[in-house]
Amino acid sequence: MSDLTVEMVQRGRGPSTEEAARRLGVARDIRSAREKLTSRSGLERAFEQELLRHYAQYRSGSGIALSLFAMALAVAATYWAPLVVTAAWALCVLLMITLNSVIGRRFLAAAPERIDLARWRRRFVAGEVLQSLSWSAMIALGDTGGWTFALFGLVIAAAVTTMLAATVPAAAVAALLPLSIATVSLTVFSSSMDSLMLVAMAGGTQIFFLGLSRRLYASTVGALHSRAEKDAVFGELEQAKANSDEARRRAEEANLAKSRFLATMSHELRTPLNAILGFSEVMKNEVFGQHNCPSYREYSTDIHDSGMHLLNLINEILDLSRIEAGRYELNEEPVLLANIVEECRHMMALRAKAKGQIVHDMVDTTLPRLWADERALRQIVLNLLSNAVKFTPPGGEIWLRVGWTTRGGQYLSVRDSGPGIPEDELGTVMSSFGRGALAIKTAEQGSGLGLPIVKGLVELHGGQFQLASRPREGTEVIVTLPATRVMDTLLPETFDDPAPQPAAKAARQVSRAA
Repeated sequence: MSDLTVEMVQRGRGPSTEEAARRLGVARDIRSAREKLTSRSGLERAFEQELLRHYAQYRSGSGIALSLFAMALAVAATYWAPLVVTAAWALCVLLMITLNSVIGRRFLAAAPERIDLARWRRRFVAGEVLQSLSWSAMIALGDTGGWTFALFGLVIAAAVTTMLAATVPAAAVAALLPLSIATVSLTVFSSSMDSLMLVAMAGGTQIFFLGLSRRLYASTVGALHSRAEKDAVFGELEQAKANSDEARRRAEEANLAKSRFLATMSHELRTPLNAILGFSEVMKNEVFGQHNCPSYREYSTDIHDSGMHLLNLINEILDLSRIEAGRYELNEEPVLLANIVEECRHMMALRAKAKGQIVHDMVDTTLPRLWADERALRQIVLNLLSNAVKFTPPGGEIWLRVGWTTRGGQYLSVRDSGPGIPEDELGTVMSSFGRGALAIKTAEQGSGLGLPIVKGLVELHGGQFQLASRPREGTEVIVTLPATRVMDTLLPETFDDPAPQPAAKAARQVSRAA
């Protein structure tokens, strides 16, 4: 069977965050390309509909302004043409403006999912052509002397039309074509060089307006792209938030199930362990008489030691679970850190002596008391000393320091002359059940929970945990407790006798005289 690789493990856990984001982006690009293939304009359906909606809003909202402009031109045109003719022209223009406004409002009122974009686009193009034809009727003023007025009227109409129809390029071109033809046809009424130059300038102006409408169309499409990307990002964030909330809910449920499981298993395991430890201790100590076979005593000792190891492992798992769940309650009281360290050093002295290790203690015995949990501090010191003794080779040295910090707190430092921990394994040894390569190679007994428990207990006290280690230079662990937990020693109060009052002093003097 082939070895299990990191890639196989990662595939089993599911795609990473980067992979999920990449897949989401690819799916979005494929969907966008599919919509573009089914579109005549090369844009997504949502963009096409939004552009038509902009056009409809512009047309329906500009009806009043265009009507006033048409009536103003009609009034001015009465200077060259009869009132009946200008009124008929103005009525025709007003009808076309109203028609386009009605078409735009109907488009805005239609349900988005039922809109046939191609058909509505054809309606808008037809409406623009009809309206431009009505504006182009101003060329009749050229025969009555209003040639220049008609030319500039056509230029203004072309500017307004191309700007309003910019979001639908086909409509802008269809609207500009009749106006351009009408502008060129004005040369029939005047063939002078000045007239030709004015017509050429007007034609160039209309072409410029067409180019400007294309720029407006491109900027509108760019704005739609930006808004679509922003909406996509917001959608992804909302989806990620929903996934995060769901994952947190599942994690909370799993944590609750884990707590219930540990509580149940601790009770179920401790009940038989009490019998195992009790009876094995009786058998080990040969309370009811010596064993016929000496091996039975060794077996009893092994059973008792294994049971104690299992009990300690259960206690460590429960302690770590309570710390991670924030349910570890500190039983705080005034304690002396120096005394706790001395007691723990005395407990570990036999193990250190058995391996020929030298423990150097530099403890400041004048330190004041700490407001802390004595059991937690004892567990911290024992775990650190136990690790130092365990991983320091025979004949090595261990340095134990306790003193003041620069900020008024107290610290505990445990340093050994062991082989040290590689930098890439520091995160492993600080994780739950994590064991370094040295512990695995030497088959040192342990659960890998010592340092995580120490770090959790230190943080519960508001302190800091530091681990520094380099290969072949040893390991040092520094635990710092804040100054807020140091109990200052109170000075004894002195009660001075009050000064004698003048009346009492006079009474004593009278008494002496008597």
